[in-house]
Amino acid sequence: MSDFVSDFWNLYVVVIVVGSILACVVLLIVQGKATFTPGKTMGHVWDETLEEYNNPMPRWWTWMFVITVIFAFVYLALYPGLGNFKGMLGWTSAGQHKAEVAKTDAAVKPMFDKFMAMDVKAVAGDKQAMEMGKRMYLTYCMQCHGADARGAKGFPNLTDGDWLYGGEPEQIKQTISDGRMGVMPPHAQLGADAIKDLANFVRSLSGLPSDSVRAAKGKEAFASAGCVGCHGAEGTGMHAVGAPNLTDKVWLYGSSEATIIETITNGRQNKMPAWKEFLGDAKVHLLSAYVYSLSQGAK
Repeated sequence: MSDFVSDFWNLYVVVIVVGSILACVVLLIVQGKATFTPGKTMGHVWDETLEEYNNPMPRWWTWMFVITVIFAFVYLALYPGLGNFKGMLGWTSAGQHKAEVAKTDAAVKPMFDKFMAMDVKAVAGDKQAMEMGKRMYLTYCMQCHGADARGAKGFPNLTDGDWLYGGEPEQIKQTISDGRMGVMPPHAQLGADAIKDLANFVRSLSGLPSDSVRAAKGKEAFASAGCVGCHGAEGTGMHAVGAPNLTDKVWLYGSSEATIIETITNGRQNKMPAWKEFLGDAKVHLLSAYVYSLSQGAK
């Protein structure tokens, strides 16, 4: 599909490009017909010593313009540059990129096929695979999870043993391949007082300082407000729905009372993009092994 939304822009580009080349041609013609007087100055003096003489352009300069004009016409005939004209070679930057990617993929395919035939845990123990996986991680994953894979607010730490959707190889692979959509629904309808009770109860589950009276009320609200449906009766979470464990020391958005109140009141939404279509099965398999390896020291 053309990048131009109307024929005006097509003609605009053509006129600008062709006009610029013709301007060089006119300059060459004018210079070729001009009369020069050797030794005569133009009356311009700088710093009392530098004068402008009435001399023609150097021959090498003239030929540079001639070569530039010829090159421009040949280039514009072969490659896109005149509006909608695609060039005789049909070249596109997208086509060249696709060809280069295909060439690179063909060169590394035997290596990826080798690791694809191994299970994720075995790949995680292969030094060469992990070096490749690390480079892939730094290319595609570090923007959210950090160069050290320890995450940030709203982005999980991949080096510990805590997993929202499970840390087994196939669960990690599914997360990378298909992506995840984490949703914590808002509960503003409970009212500020009840939400504060809930926040204190949630803090108490992980041993954080809390108001015992409010925590007791919050425990009742935890069951009646439907929190157990995702986080479980004991607050230990559920991998099936990506509900975090509320009894440990890991907090994706923060553990302060104010932050927990904000989470309960407004809810949270977080998306992990799917990479299968972009990376392909073999690269997802290798990347899954690398991510799996990051947390093995924590177990």
